[in-house]
Amino acid sequence: MTSVRAAATAFFAVDGFVFATWAVRIPAVKAATHASPAGLGLALLGLSGGAIATMAISGALCRRFGAGRMTVGSAILLLLALLLPPLARSAPALALALLVFGAAYGSLNVSMNSLAISVVAALRRPVMPSFHAAWSFGGLAGAALGGLLAPYLAPLPHFALVCAAGLAVTAWCGRTLLTHPLAAAGAVTGEIPDPREGAGGTSPDSGVSPDSGAGHGGRASRRGIGRGWRVVLLFGLIALCSAYGEGAIGDWGALHLRQDLGAGPRLAAAGYAAFALAEACGRLAGSWLLARLGQTRVLVLGGLTACAGMLAAALAPSVPVVLAGFALTGLGVANMFPAAMTRAGLVAGPNGVAAASTLGYGGFLLGPPTIGFLATAVGLSTGLTTVSVLALVAALLAWIAGS
Repeated sequence: MTSVRAAATAFFAVDGFVFATWAVRIPAVKAATHASPAGLGLALLGLSGGAIATMAISGALCRRFGAGRMTVGSAILLLLALLLPPLARSAPALALALLVFGAAYGSLNVSMNSLAISVVAALRRPVMPSFHAAWSFGGLAGAALGGLLAPYLAPLPHFALVCAAGLAVTAWCGRTLLTHPLAAAGAVTGEIPDPREGAGGTSPDSGVSPDSGAGHGGRASRRGIGRGWRVVLLFGLIALCSAYGEGAIGDWGALHLRQDLGAGPRLAAAGYAAFALAEACGRLAGSWLLARLGQTRVLVLGGLTACAGMLAAALAPSVPVVLAGFALTGLGVANMFPAAMTRAGLVAGPNGVAAASTLGYGGFLLGPPTIGFLATAVGLSTGLTTVSVLALVAALLAWIAGS
């Protein structure tokens, strides 16, 4: 189990590294395509459409072929698709490239989260935040490398180096996943896990629940299924609200620092790096926080913290205050998405992960184009304040779920 957990962690790190590599070079890709903010927003819809389309079917594919196989295959496709955006020379061409990139990205995220849920169920401990911490540290490393290489390398050779390194990691870690398959976790029928009950020594409300059992028959079973999918929907909406902010900072944070505050390329990349570092540190402490404070308090406090941080990042006229706001936002959203994915996966397995991921990553991917349209209409700073609004909504939904 240790080797499988380590391999799964590596894939989370690769995914975060690849996304950050793309995010910090968006200004250069935008310049190469001569796209307006609205044109870039439309191109980003291609990424969103591809990801959401594959997320809708990836849960079934994980049950059919196994989350391990799907994780390895999706990672290979994502790394190869990373080479497509820098080849685009127009907004429509960029949209097509991002459609392919988004399809691979969506498939990998459902697959690796399903794999992580199986590890959580096998260990019976709330370790999901550690996987997402790896994603954040991967994003931090990708942003740091991107900031260093931006003045010297065009996006294509930069992305080619990342592709080669990622394929080497995939080949090494993929062997472990393919030779040590795990059974899918989560209930398909019957009662849903109760978040107030501990499992495997965890404390109440930690986000890890006991096995749901075989379920009841007839009407009771149907009620259990209905209640379970209502829980998946609720936590999927929480994931959507928190992931909206992650996508917004990833795609628009660097442009906000460059265009609105006049920061240079390296300092602009530091915005996403500050967010990713704070998010990673928050996720490293996530298992401890969930065990001590419980799921509801972690989600509510996280939403309120992200709301305050993003208001500062969007509206402050000073670069240091903006960077601090990005960091505070990272701390706030750190454990919201992992907690929501864990609950959905333990309720309904890969299908629950797919449903919650479709909502969550829908926010992650649809948020940036939405902000692109708002940037054209009312300005980028004002558009970024929508991150604070949805963080507040996530806190409210978490409070409702807990009560």
